[in-house]
Amino acid sequence: METRNLGTTPVSVSAIGFGGWVLGTSWWGTLTEEEGTALVRHALDRGITFFDTADSYGDDGISETLLATALSGVPRDQYVLGTKFGYDITLPRSAHGHSERPQRWDAAFIRRACEDSLRRLGTDVIDVYEMHNPRMDAIDDDEAFATLSALRDEGKIRSFGVALGPAIGWEEEGVRALRERRVQVVQTVYNVLEQDPGRRFLAEASAVGAGVLARVPHASGALEGKITKETTFAAGDHRSFRNRQMLVDLLDKAETLRWLHESGQRTIAQLALQYAVAQPGISSVLPTMTTVEQLDEFTAATQAPPLSDDELHRVDALYADNFGVERREYARR
Repeated sequence: METRNLGTTPVSVSAIGFGGWVLGTSWWGTLTEEEGTALVRHALDRGITFFDTADSYGDDGISETLLATALSGVPRDQYVLGTKFGYDITLPRSAHGHSERPQRWDAAFIRRACEDSLRRLGTDVIDVYEMHNPRMDAIDDDEAFATLSALRDEGKIRSFGVALGPAIGWEEEGVRALRERRVQVVQTVYNVLEQDPGRRFLAEASAVGAGVLARVPHASGALEGKITKETTFAAGDHRSFRNRQMLVDLLDKAETLRWLHESGQRTIAQLALQYAVAQPGISSVLPTMTTVEQLDEFTAATQAPPLSDDELHRVDALYADNFGVERREYARR
């Protein structure tokens, strides 16, 4: 597995990383602790070194705890840890949408959140520490960024940045964080079908030496070949919150890429990862993996024949034309 620098930071991450949101949550089905541990260990065997999680995944920081359990006994220099903060996980979740908790950005809260994550992760340093879904009030908070700089100087974190969301978008927040706060990493939704505002972030990140982490590379399943326009999602499934017309349009767009995988030299899921990995400035791509079979297929994308320059240019032309699908404005959070 190729490793890449996270911008100009001293952190090096695997080109394909492991999204810890599958541990301790029900957004994509529920894994037992044993299944989660086996998946993390298999990820290591397949060359994945970057594990990304958050204190708010599940309850009481359970994703961090389960990840630490799965990595127990593995030398610390063989993996890279990313986690996120900002939600007060001691308070109840909202009863709608993404079930978010209230956010806090004061120094005392950030320090406590960092110490709690260090304890749950069983480590003395967090490699990538990100503000979790920050709105503009967080980006404008001098105290928050002074605290992050102090934590880096103290050796408790190695780099810091913003994980933007919960849905695609948040362009103004990301650009300001890069330009004015000089964050070292931006995590955003980015895939071959949904490239904006990711392309703007890539350009802005390059200008300040930051790295970009791409999540949702399979466009909520539209680029895995496993769902259709008739697929329904369970109430707890993350995709049940997405605009239905958006999913239908994504599936129509995915059909226009069939020429890239119908020969069988790569699957559609591998194609999606290859496209993201090919973008200059993307340090790591974070697909959702809940089975060993998925993990094997996705990591094999780095061993399949890469997309040629001609293929990449043809895809870019399709994107410019919105893949022949009517352009719409979708309601997003």
